[in-house]
Amino acid sequence: MIPQSFIQDLLARVDIVEVIGRFVQLKKGGQNFLGLCPFHSEKSPSFTVSPGKQFFHCFGCGAHGSAIGFLMEHRGYNYVEAIRELAQQVGMQVPESRDRDRDGGKAAALSEVLKVASDYYRGQLKESPAAIEYLKGRGITGATAAQFGLGYAPDAWQPLRAAFERYDDSALVEAGLVIADEGKRYDRFRGRIMFPIRNPRGSVIGFGARVLGSGEPKYLNSPETPLFRKGQELYGLHEGRESIRGAGRAIVCEGYLDVIQLSQAGVGEAVAALGTAISSTHVSSLLRLTDHVIFAFDGDAAGRKAARRALEATLPVIGDTKRASFLLLPEGEDPDSLVRRGGAAAFASQLEQALSLSRFLITALAWGRSLGSPEDRAEMVAEAKPLLLSMPAAALRLQLLRVLADAMRTPLEDLEALYGLRRPRAARPVAFARRTPHAEVGDLKRRVLQQLLTHPPLAREFARQITAESLRDTEAIDLEIAEVWRAATGPEPGTAAVMSHGALLEALQSSAFVDEYRALAAQEMELDTDVDTARQVLEEAFHKLRLRRLEAERQERLADYEREPSPQRLDAYQAADRAYMAARNQSSQDAARPAP
Repeated sequence: MIPQSFIQDLLARVDIVEVIGRFVQLKKGGQNFLGLCPFHSEKSPSFTVSPGKQFFHCFGCGAHGSAIGFLMEHRGYNYVEAIRELAQQVGMQVPESRDRDRDGGKAAALSEVLKVASDYYRGQLKESPAAIEYLKGRGITGATAAQFGLGYAPDAWQPLRAAFERYDDSALVEAGLVIADEGKRYDRFRGRIMFPIRNPRGSVIGFGARVLGSGEPKYLNSPETPLFRKGQELYGLHEGRESIRGAGRAIVCEGYLDVIQLSQAGVGEAVAALGTAISSTHVSSLLRLTDHVIFAFDGDAAGRKAARRALEATLPVIGDTKRASFLLLPEGEDPDSLVRRGGAAAFASQLEQALSLSRFLITALAWGRSLGSPEDRAEMVAEAKPLLLSMPAAALRLQLLRVLADAMRTPLEDLEALYGLRRPRAARPVAFARRTPHAEVGDLKRRVLQQLLTHPPLAREFARQITAESLRDTEAIDLEIAEVWRAATGPEPGTAAVMSHGALLEALQSSAFVDEYRALAAQEMELDTDVDTARQVLEEAFHKLRLRRLEAERQERLADYEREPSPQRLDAYQAADRAYMAARNQSSQDAARPAP
């Protein structure tokens, strides 16, 4: 494990413009540098590098990150390799040699264990008439089974004893193959068809397993291990990589057998998530291989939910030159059943009915609602706001805003103003009285989050306000603010003073909210707020949040007194009233001051 403090120090010393400039021709444009994006084809530059933020972002395809992320995306390095490359460039020694050797040895050991298990399961498939008959019944040929490395786990407690000399080896537990429970050890997978899951290099990193017959759970996946992260890997990506490039598209399905059946029918560009919802990481991986991703899900309630989650995962990472389509199959159908009944032509016929991203956005928002109802349209506008704000601030977002404005019967300018996307005319800070007086609490806190992400040193400066407003609540936005504040201030006294925007995002890579952070970072690259303006935005937001909190406390104390009058409750109400009025009077004094 490389210490986070070292990564922050490294990114503070590295010049991201110099790193990227070795591979991309950059020209100065204001405070930033511009160039043609190396991750997609374009004729006019939309690739921006910020030396101040130590961050890059492409407004065309949505690619973004720190110098570490650039080397990973452009040069194909893994995380540690990118850090070592940057450290060598600035003459720093990575303090991870011993841990790296140990972790590398552990990864190699786990990889070997999984390979042995995969070979064993493949051999067992040939010895199981029931498993062979099951696959034949699903229309899977022997050649296809061999292509995907399908196997069978015998229905016994410890069949893997036959594959390993030491069944008590801890690596079997760490690889997710064996369960150790109160002194007992037994195989995780028993009586199941085995689907090996491979990483892009073809190494087995885990398994999916389907029970024969009607047992529960129907599907069982490997647990999270040092090699296997469900939210990052896709089933069939190794097998379908060349087909995806050749076809110019990737088809995302729900199940392993959907992928296998499509591949057998000649549609080799299909992949599936591993028992979890589609994530932005999944979509980003596919958009690096192709310009078009098609989501093909069942038409039932679960399929609609999966499609909506895919929409949410796609918007933050899709660029102007990329496309996403959404196909909801007839209820009761999936790609597997369609191909078995009507071949590839039946599936191709359904693909022709796939909805574009813009059409599906409106369709998904309108589920259970009526576009003829003003109240329903208001709900849809509110629901669409976080979806569209998560997108890169580029042409595609503008077009989706236009589509939404037309469907909601709302002028585009009004919709942009409602979403806070219209730029203020004045570039300098303005007086408190001229600012929006009734911003929603969620919007205020989102402003706070965005400025803390962009200007990490302000996290320590506004520590008192953050602890007062966001450490007491459990709403997602409060959890995000608290997480960013802790990451920016860090355990070391000087961390926030030197941490850049790019370094902060690196520190938050493992966060459950990382997609939200990246989306806000992409917006800020366009706005490019300076630190003085950011400071005033935070002052305004925290002042309004404090007023709202004091007003709520005042109303609560008044309700207590009216419900059960007593001298103590009256004193409590009067104290809350004085605190609220003092804060309100301070607002009036601020409003009376001339704009700077």
